[in-house]
Amino acid sequence: MTVTANANLTEGEFTKLSDLVYRHCGINLHDGKMELVRARLAKQMRIGRFETATDYIDHVLSDPSGEEFKKLIDALSTNLTSFFREKNHFDYLERELLPRLLADKKRRGNRRLRAWSAGCSTGEEPYSLAMILLEATGGGGGGQSAWDVKLLATDISTRVLAHARRGSYDKKRVEGVPSQLRNKYLAANKLDGRVFYDASPALKGLISFRHLNLMQTWPFAGPFDFIFCRNVMIYFDKPTQQKLVGRFYDFLAPGGVLFTGHSESLTGITHGFKYVLPTIYVKP
Repeated sequence: MTVTANANLTEGEFTKLSDLVYRHCGINLHDGKMELVRARLAKQMRIGRFETATDYIDHVLSDPSGEEFKKLIDALSTNLTSFFREKNHFDYLERELLPRLLADKKRRGNRRLRAWSAGCSTGEEPYSLAMILLEATGGGGGGQSAWDVKLLATDISTRVLAHARRGSYDKKRVEGVPSQLRNKYLAANKLDGRVFYDASPALKGLISFRHLNLMQTWPFAGPFDFIFCRNVMIYFDKPTQQKLVGRFYDFLAPGGVLFTGHSESLTGITHGFKYVLPTIYVKP
C-alpha cells in the first residue's frame, strides 16, 4: 500500500485534529492551515503506512506513552529561527537592559541572573543569548564569573530540542554571529568535508534545555529577569495569548522584560506590562 504525499484530509478529520491539537498545546490550526496540515500529515502517514487520516489520528490517540502525539506535534510545528534574529532585541539586551540590571543587582548584593527562551527551537536563540550573557558577566574568558547565571530553554518539539542540545550548526547557519563571538564561542569542525560549528562548553554550561508545553503546568518557580517568547504566540488565538501573557507576567521579577516576535503585539490583551519599544515590555 502506498500513501501519496497528497493524502486526503476531510473537513471532519481536520476539525478533529485541530481541536485535539488546540486542547493539548493551544496551537490554533485555523482553516487556512488545512493544506499545510495535509502535507505534513501525509509524511507521517507514509512512515506508518496508514491509509486514511482517521487511521493515523486513531493510532496517535491509542498510544498510551504519548510518544506518537509528540511526533505529531513535531510534524505540525514550524521551527524557523537563526542566530541573533531580530537584532534590535539583542542590541537592547546588551546596551540597555543588562547594564541596568547588573548594576542594580550589584548594589543589592544579588548575583543571581535568570532568563528563559520559551520556544527555543533548534537552539540558535538561547546560544545567542548565552553569548551576550557571558560577555556581560565576564564568564566567557575561561575564568570563574562572579555571577550565578542560568538560561532555561524550552520547546514543545522533542526533535528540535535534540538538535539544540547537540549545539552543532553548519557554516551557513552561523553567518549571523559576529566574528568575535563566533571565534570565541563556536569551534569549527569538519565532517564529511563540510564545516560545522559546535557550541562551546561555556555556552552549553549556561543553558538547560527542557521539553515544555506552554499550556500545561510549568515545573519551575522563577522569577526570571527576562523572557524571550518570540514568534510563538502567532500560533495561538487571543484567549490563549491572554492567558500566556498573564503567566509570563507572574513569572517575571519586578523590572523584568518580555520580548515578543516582530509580528506579535499585546494589542487587545489585558496585561500589566509597560510598553518600552515595539515587542519589548517591562513589568513595573
